[in-house]
Amino acid sequence: MSDISDYYDLSRIRPEVQAVLRRVNELGPRFAERAKAVDDEASFPVENYRDLADEGFLTLCIPEEFGGMGFSMGEYAMVGAELGKFCGATALTFNMHNSSMAWSRFMFEMPNLTPEERAEFATLRERQFRRAIAERAIYSQPISEGGQNWTSKPNQTQCRAVEGGWKINGFKKFASLAGYCDYYTIVCTEVFEGQEPRHEDTMLFVVHKDTPGLTIKGDWDPLGMRGTNSRDLILQDIFVTRDDLLMPRGIFGKTLANWPHMMATLSPTYMGVAQGAFDFTVAYLQGRIPGQPPIDRRMFATKRVAVSKMYARLASMRALWWQAFGEAKGFPTKGEVMRMYAAQFNVMEGVQEIAAMAIRTCGGQSMLRSLPLERMYRDSRCGALMLPYTSEIMEDYIGVLALYDMDELDDAPGDLDGARTSLWRGEGSAVKGLR
Repeated sequence: MSDISDYYDLSRIRPEVQAVLRRVNELGPRFAERAKAVDDEASFPVENYRDLADEGFLTLCIPEEFGGMGFSMGEYAMVGAELGKFCGATALTFNMHNSSMAWSRFMFEMPNLTPEERAEFATLRERQFRRAIAERAIYSQPISEGGQNWTSKPNQTQCRAVEGGWKINGFKKFASLAGYCDYYTIVCTEVFEGQEPRHEDTMLFVVHKDTPGLTIKGDWDPLGMRGTNSRDLILQDIFVTRDDLLMPRGIFGKTLANWPHMMATLSPTYMGVAQGAFDFTVAYLQGRIPGQPPIDRRMFATKRVAVSKMYARLASMRALWWQAFGEAKGFPTKGEVMRMYAAQFNVMEGVQEIAAMAIRTCGGQSMLRSLPLERMYRDSRCGALMLPYTSEIMEDYIGVLALYDMDELDDAPGDLDGARTSLWRGEGSAVKGLR
């Protein structure tokens, strides 16, 4: 198994972060051992989460002042990628939890908040941070609703004001961690009589798993990432109050397009899967796979060439990805945003290429389900289609930013149902509600 020094410049990584990365690699073999059963049964990696909670890793993105580790977005991404080497489903769901913490962490620091918004936000985020630490709570982040692109149209899940708060009604598709998290971060649209639903009325509430009116339905038998347990979440007359907000009204829509790296946090998982596929290939050709005959296959020139191609693809992929996450912040520059979009595209496409090359290089044995490469290959196919930054959306965003000046973005032609709402537009955007 590769070491972090094989692909990171450790002089640029804080010792505290290095320690966490190395600890993940120490825990990794037990995660990898459990991964087969998690995949076979499409069951949630409960034991892995116990280990992660015991290590305090559920607090990675929580500020130190509240008892968390205070990792930056780039530091968190490196941890997610190390997890992905061993179990893709664990890394992907780990991202859902940490993203909820990251939203509260980093959006609070945005310079475009009013003093009133910041004061309200401070109370709300402290409540969630302290709850997460005291309860060792796991947060889910269901957004997708199936059949509708939530990046281009308001969420179909809606809330209406009632006495003392709001009532939420709707559903979430692909609700990862369904039935296993403690809290769901529900993205919904506040609706008003006589007015069409609007993106700028998006709100986020934190809903406890035992709240009356919340049910989980459907089977879960997907191609890959089977341990995410992403079943349907039904919300019927869920009562919430102002204290249940993850952030004040209007903040999510106000900052989403101006903190674009926040929506690229699925990529660390797939960066890790790519590294895991490469590591397996090297170990297999060296005859170092536990339970397999110790056959040395390194003398075949075709296999050496294949490994060199895999490494070249992997190294270039990681270099761009690491730079992009190192630049993650609110109000980035156009160049930083385009590098992030390119990194997202390269990781989601590259992981598939590397996993496919690994199977071809290792040969027939690698197709056996008793070995992890077959699972990694299936997992690798899932990243490119995950909103909001699918491969197709990234191609559109990169092309638009490359070909149009900033003052032309709002009028750039495109599919009427295209996902332009989450496109970064800089500080001068004319789009209301996204500034």
